[in-house]
Amino acid sequence: MKVTINGGHYPGRDSGGVGSTGLQEASVTSDIMGKVAGYLRAVDYDVLEVQENVLNKITNASNEFNADLFVAIHCNSASEGDEKGTETFCYTTGGASEQLADCIQRQIVSSLGTDDRGVKNGNFYVLRLIRCPAVLVEMAFISNKDDEILLGDENMRDQFAAAIARGITDYFSLHITK
Repeated sequence: MKVTINGGHYPGRDSGGVGSTGLQEASVTSDIMGKVAGYLRAVDYDVLEVQENVLNKITNASNEFNADLFVAIHCNSASEGDEKGTETFCYTTGGASEQLADCIQRQIVSSLGTDDRGVKNGNFYVLRLIRCPAVLVEMAFISNKDDEILLGDENMRDQFAAAIARGITDYFSLHITK
């Protein structure tokens, strides 16, 4: 199986969301991207890690890799600090992308106990231009004090990564017999 993992935003150029402690989304997603890739490589998946500042570089790299799946990893942010939880986006519902989103969403919520904000449609560039099932995971709100604690903790980041990797393998177990 070939999987592209995209760490959202780009350390040093585009921090993405920034929590009250100064925790930067780009750093969190970079760390979790590497951990997810490690878990998937341990079970013989072929993984491309992409963290770029230019969106078409992300989509082009994944499409040239001929990925079977694409997963973008992000931290959500809101102007109101009370928003919290996990939500996973796909470009259209009713197909393989929604099934992948559901597998990942269920794993994160059940493993980490985050608030379940559900699987939703998202008109994101990286989801529209990828030629395989694709999702964008908003793990938790970096703008929420409690969620930021989860995202800033090394052990919890490892748990997020393991849950995302299990969601990916759950999806493949439903669709492909190895």
